[in-house]
Amino acid sequence: MTEADTVTRQILVEELLPHAPELIWKALTSGALMGRWLMEPRGFEPVVGNRFTYQTTPAGEWDGTIRCEVLVVVPNTRFAYSWAGGHAANTGYGSRLDTVVTFDLAPVVGGTLLRLTHSGFELPRNETAFANMHRGWEKVVKQVGTVAAEAEAD
Repeated sequence: MTEADTVTRQILVEELLPHAPELIWKALTSGALMGRWLMEPRGFEPVVGNRFTYQTTPAGEWDGTIRCEVLVVVPNTRFAYSWAGGHAANTGYGSRLDTVVTFDLAPVVGGTLLRLTHSGFELPRNETAFANMHRGWEKVVKQVGTVAAEAEAD
């Protein structure tokens, strides 16, 4: 297989959440709240250049660590970070992955439109991650709204 045979894909999930952008922003950029809708980040701060990690299930040569770096912070509007993990020796789950996760928030009547874009999946190498994470992000984005509601009640 050559580079010409590689296709780059992205995951796009949109959800209308019945909360103000400020509350969704808090759920997206608070380490404690992130742990309730995704995974608990280690070393996270919503500051451009901040490096942090998530820990998931190891596979083969990969230790399960997802290495991230905050790329964009525009309060109540856009939050993006790199998402890298896996190992070149792995195929399927745990293959090398070098992607970017972006959250865009737009105020709308009745709440906030949250758009998640997870870009940079190289197929066929990342086929397993693309399929699994697509299903996962669809659930996770809904959870952001649930966590935001709980944070509002606190």
